[in-house]
Amino acid sequence: MSDDRVRAHVHVTGRVQGVYYRASTRDAARARDVDGWVKNLDDGRVEAVFEGPEDAVEEMVEWCHTGSEAADVEDVAVEYEGPEQESGFRVRW
Repeated sequence: MSDDRVRAHVHVTGRVQGVYYRASTRDAARARDVDGWVKNLDDGRVEAVFEGPEDAVEEMVEWCHTGSEAADVEDVAVEYEGPEQESGFRVRW
């Protein structure tokens, strides 16, 4: 089963801090059974890793373009990497 897992490493730019973006990302990822993490960066961006079945990971990448209701997303940069066997989804500090 681990052979069909993919990993997307994303950086989200815009008004994405202080607008429940991380918590909303966590909830959306858990609803799709996607593993990984999300955190704020010092430069105002949000960084996240999504790992799981390709269709679910792609749904999360697409979700990032809108994000939480209060967010104003300007850009989503995505790099695909080899799976690292993330387990669960959490907000990092």
